[in-house]
Amino acid sequence: MTSSRSGSAQRTYGGISADERKAQRRTALLEAALEIIGTQGLAKLTVSGLCAQAGLNERYYYESFDSRDAVLTALVDSIAEELAVSIVAAVATAPKDTRATARAAITAGIHLLTDDPRKAKVTLVAGMATPELRARTTETVRVFARMVAAEGVDFYGIDDPNSDPAIDFRANYLVGGLVQTLTAWLHDELPLTRAELIEHTTDVFVLLGEDLARRLT
Repeated sequence: MTSSRSGSAQRTYGGISADERKAQRRTALLEAALEIIGTQGLAKLTVSGLCAQAGLNERYYYESFDSRDAVLTALVDSIAEELAVSIVAAVATAPKDTRATARAAITAGIHLLTDDPRKAKVTLVAGMATPELRARTTETVRVFARMVAAEGVDFYGIDDPNSDPAIDFRANYLVGGLVQTLTAWLHDELPLTRAELIEHTTDVFVLLGEDLARRLT
C-alpha cells in the first residue's frame, strides 16, 4: 500500500501527471525558442539561452530534444499545424463563392504569420537554416499544396482529381509562390500594405483556380 501511494505521488503533482508536466516543459521550451529566434535571431538559440528564457534547468531540455535542429523542426511543425487549423476554420465559415473562400484562407494564413512576426521569421527564415530544415519546409509546402488542391477539387466539383497533373502543378505553384512573395514582403521588398498583399494573392488564386476548373469540369 505504501509503495503504491509513493508511486502515485511520483506520477502526479498538484493533480498534474508526469507526462503532462513534460509536455508543459516542452511547450515552454518551444515558446522560448520562438521568442529568441523572433526577437534576437537564430544565432542566439543556444541550450543555455533557451533554458534561461524558459526558466528551466538544462536537464529538461534533453528530456525533449537532442539538438538545436530538433527544436527548430518541432517549432516549424507546430506553427505549420497552427496555420493549417486556422486556414481550415476560415474556409469552413467563409461564404461559398470562389473569391470569398480564397480570400478567407489567404487572410487567415497571412494574418497568423504576420500578427505575430516571430512566427513568420521562424517559418520563412529559420526554416531554411540547414539542409534538413529546408527539406522539412519543402515537405510542409507540399502538404499545404495538397490542401489547396483538395479544397479546389471539392469546391469546383471535379469528378476525377487525378485526371490532370495540372491540379497538383498549380497548387504547388500557388503555395510556393505565396511563400516567396510573403518572404519578399516581410523583407520590405514589395511596397504593398498587408490588405493589398491579400487582395493580389487572392486574385492569383482565383484566376488559376477558375481557369483550371473550366478546363476540367
